[in-house]
Amino acid sequence: MSDPTESIRRHMTKEINAVEGSREDLEARYGKVWDTSELQEEFTVSGFMAPFVVVCRKSDGVKGSMAFQHDPRFYFSFSPN
Repeated sequence: MSDPTESIRRHMTKEINAVEGSREDLEARYGKVWDTSELQEEFTVSGFMAPFVVVCRKSDGVKGSMAFQHDPRFYFSFSPN
């Protein structure tokens, strides 16, 4: 099966993970940042396609996506669908 987004996502993943982003750095660039346990408290995860994750916000059922970096694992840039 062909994924037309694979090369773009691979490039984005390399860019995101090229420099370890601290929480403070990510917050300055993207706003709200979640670690894994914070993400699990606030969202239900329905899928991953690095560097993106598809989520549903528990408080109001809003579905959306956000990006993540690998190490340290932080999620950021929530975008409702």
